[in-house]
Amino acid sequence: MPIEERSDGWKQDRKQPSLQEVHRSLKVPTTGSWFRKFLAFVGPGYLVAVGYMDPGNWATDIAGGSLFGYTLLSVVMLSNLMAILLQALAGKLGIATGRDLAQACRDHYSKPVNLGLWFLCELAIAACDLAEVIGAAVALNLLFGIPLLYGVILTAIDVVLILFLQNKGFRYIEALVIILIVTIGGCFAVEMFLSKPDMLGIAKGFVPNAEILSNPEMLYIAIGILGATVMPHNLYLHSSIVQTRQFSLTSRGKREAIRYATMDSTIALLFALFINAGILILSAATFHRAGMTDVADINDAYHLLTPLLGTTLGSILFGVALLASGQNSTLTGTLAGQIVMEGFLNIRMKPWIRRLLTRLIAIIPAVIVTAMYGESGTAQLLILSQVILSLQLSFAVVPLVKFTNDKNKMGEFVNPLWLKILAWIVAGIIMVLNAYLLFQTIFG
Repeated sequence: MPIEERSDGWKQDRKQPSLQEVHRSLKVPTTGSWFRKFLAFVGPGYLVAVGYMDPGNWATDIAGGSLFGYTLLSVVMLSNLMAILLQALAGKLGIATGRDLAQACRDHYSKPVNLGLWFLCELAIAACDLAEVIGAAVALNLLFGIPLLYGVILTAIDVVLILFLQNKGFRYIEALVIILIVTIGGCFAVEMFLSKPDMLGIAKGFVPNAEILSNPEMLYIAIGILGATVMPHNLYLHSSIVQTRQFSLTSRGKREAIRYATMDSTIALLFALFINAGILILSAATFHRAGMTDVADINDAYHLLTPLLGTTLGSILFGVALLASGQNSTLTGTLAGQIVMEGFLNIRMKPWIRRLLTRLIAIIPAVIVTAMYGESGTAQLLILSQVILSLQLSFAVVPLVKFTNDKNKMGEFVNPLWLKILAWIVAGIIMVLNAYLLFQTIFG
């Protein structure tokens, strides 16, 4: 017989939290200025934001910029605004209910549905990790001449780094992530200065253009940008890591925590918007302006930047940013893998086993394809990884919107009517665009 929901909207008591080793491990000051309290919540938003600037985004942004100039900047902006809304809802769910999104799904849905959702999420994490492995390997190849195959194998070492940092404390992981994000941002700030982009063209690019919907090629890349920007596993990740803070479990304490966590993720994702827009602007200002409308490969972009910018600094900064991006995203991908396995299946492994497993799932196909097909194969794998991510997105977004709109589950923290409507509009847009992408991929 099905288990009936209780008065609080849930079927069972909360189990052990995911990432138990860091759950409520960071203190939040109870006195002092709002800014001091806000600083205590700064961190999770940046761990989430790195997924929005991973090497998978680079390929779609470079392709969009080289083909259509600044036109698709509006898509980058709208994708990031959707991400800001969805991540705010994920943080809210975690703080208000004490359950991450995976745990909420396990409580709400049947076992077969949960197994399906878990499998799809693991597939998305593997696809994302694949993009990061390839991105880091390409960066090592471009900067130091390390063969792609050896570069792919070398990326397994970061598992050791994650374990070392997490044993030191969660703040160390957050600090490393923020340092790497600042490195990426600094590289692109210099690159944009060197490329001398058209400021009027940039301003026009941020205004939505009807041609995006009428031009099939433009629409396909626009959907790729959406799929590469909004990361499904980041919703599971955020709903868990906001619970690393020791906020008060009273109504007032939770409301304050939701406010500060939303500020943290919004600011971090605006930084991700700057970096994604920066990649597209750099591509438009160099490749599109020079008439090179078919640059979609990270390797080509690296080699073409030096002659077009007139300095080797452009290519070097591009390679450094790519390496930082690949390393950064692997940190969050492995954490997300642990969260969904513990949340959906309630299976708890030793962290080093879980992370090694996550990394091997990505490295094995990357090694096989790199060994057999070289650079052309890794480029195709990168595109495939973004399609998989895009298709999985609806299966994370719909439960998130459903739960945060449920008064029984959320109590006083339920979404207000305007937010309920907006959240379903965003979910609807994502589902329609992903259905179109699936159709184009199979029949186009």
